[in-house]
Amino acid sequence: MNPKHQLTPEQQAWYDKACACVDKERLRKLNLDLVNIHSPTGAEKEASEFMSQYMADMGLNAKYQPVNELSGNAVGELNGSGEGATMLLYAPIDTHLEGSEEDLPMVGDELRDDMRPQGYLRDDLVIGLGSSNPKGMVSGLAEAVNAVIDAGVPLKGNIVLAFAGGGMPSMVPERNNYGVSTGVSYMLTHGVTADFGIIFKPWYEVYHEHPGMCWFKVSVKGDMGYSGIPRGTPGFRSSIVPAATVIQELEQWLPEYTKANTSDQIAPEGWIAAVRSGWPHRPAFPAATTELFIDMRCNPHQTTSDVRYQFDQAMKDIVARHPEVEADWEMYASCPGSMTPEDHWIVQSARSAWENQEGKEYPGAPMLSGQTDAAIINKLGVPLVRVGYPWIGDADVPEEFAAGLGGMGVSNIGDMVAPVENIIYSIIDSMTRTREEVGV
Repeated sequence: MNPKHQLTPEQQAWYDKACACVDKERLRKLNLDLVNIHSPTGAEKEASEFMSQYMADMGLNAKYQPVNELSGNAVGELNGSGEGATMLLYAPIDTHLEGSEEDLPMVGDELRDDMRPQGYLRDDLVIGLGSSNPKGMVSGLAEAVNAVIDAGVPLKGNIVLAFAGGGMPSMVPERNNYGVSTGVSYMLTHGVTADFGIIFKPWYEVYHEHPGMCWFKVSVKGDMGYSGIPRGTPGFRSSIVPAATVIQELEQWLPEYTKANTSDQIAPEGWIAAVRSGWPHRPAFPAATTELFIDMRCNPHQTTSDVRYQFDQAMKDIVARHPEVEADWEMYASCPGSMTPEDHWIVQSARSAWENQEGKEYPGAPMLSGQTDAAIINKLGVPLVRVGYPWIGDADVPEEFAAGLGGMGVSNIGDMVAPVENIIYSIIDSMTRTREEVGV
C-alpha cells in the first residue's frame, strides 16, 4: 500500500465506524426503487428527480439539473469545513434498453425479467432492467455517502455526488440524439466541477486509463433491382453480396487494430454492430445500398483523427483488393479516450482501498475496452479513476439471466458491500485531509 494512503489511527476509526453504518437493506431498497423508475437513454428526468430528492433527504445540498424536457441530471453536495479538496462521485443513470417489446428481436427471442423496468427481489439479488448497471452503481455511491454521514466523519473537503443521463454509448434520434455522454458533458460545463473523482462501474478493478470510441458507417453500393432478374443481368449489382465481403475483411482486420493500439490498460476492440439494407416489407426489390455500422474503441493516447486514418487505410485496402466492392465510409460519432496519471492521488487512493480490503498488493487490472463517461469527464478536466464491483457474469447469477449482456439487470447486494467500503476508504483518505495534503 502506498504509505501516503495508509489511514492514520483516527482515520481508521472513522473508516471502521462508517463501514459499520453500511446498510444493506437501505442499499437494496434504493436499488429496487430505481429499477422501478424507467430511465432509458434520453428520458431520465423522473429517475434524476427522484435521486435529487433522495440526496436532499440525506442532508446534501441537492438539485435537479434539467437539460431538456425529457432529461436532466441529479447533483448533490456534502460540504466539509472548507480546508479540503472537492471529490466527484459519479455514475450514469440511464439504461441501454427501452425495456419494451420494441427491443425484440435484437435482445433475443423474448424480453427477460432482467430486461424489464419492473424490479423484484430474489434472496440477495435485485432483478430488473439496469439493476446492476447503472442502478446498482447509483445506489452504491449513495450508500457510501450515507454511511459517511451516519458515522459523523468530519470532512475537510466537499463531496459532489452526481448522476447524469445520456451515459450509454448510444444515440436516440427521437430524444434529441441523446447519448455518448450528453448529460455529463452538460453537467461539467454548467457549474459542476471537482478536483478529482471516482466513477463507479462494473468490474472489481482500478483503472486510470479510459477508452474512447469512434463509430463508422460503411455504405456498400450496388443497384436497386428486382428479385425476378437472373444473376448476371447487365445493369444490376447486388449491394448485399459485396457487403458480406467487406464484413469478412473487417472481421480479419479488427483484431489486428486491437493489437496495434493496445496501451497499458486498454485493448481497444472493434465490432460490426449493425447492418441495414432494403425494405423488409418489399423484399422483391433488393436495395442499391447496404450500410454497415462499426464501433471501434481507442486508447487514451490515440486521437479520434488517428482512428479515422487507420480505418480509412483498412477500407482503401479492402476496396483495392476487391474490385467488385464499391463503397464509401464516414465517421459519424466519436469520443476520445483519456487517462489520469497512474501516480495521481485519487488513483493511488483507490488502489490502497482495494489493497486494504483484500489484504494483498493490487495485481493490476485486466485489459479493458468498455467505454464510459469517464473518458469525457477526464477530458473536461476532472482527474478520474474507475473502480467497481463484481460483474453479473459471476456464478451467483441465475442461469436464465447468465447468457449474453442481457439487461445488465441482476444486482447482487452482497457483492456490493466491499466495493462500497472501498469508496468510503477513498472518501476518508481524501476528504479528511487539507488540499495541500492531497496535492491540489
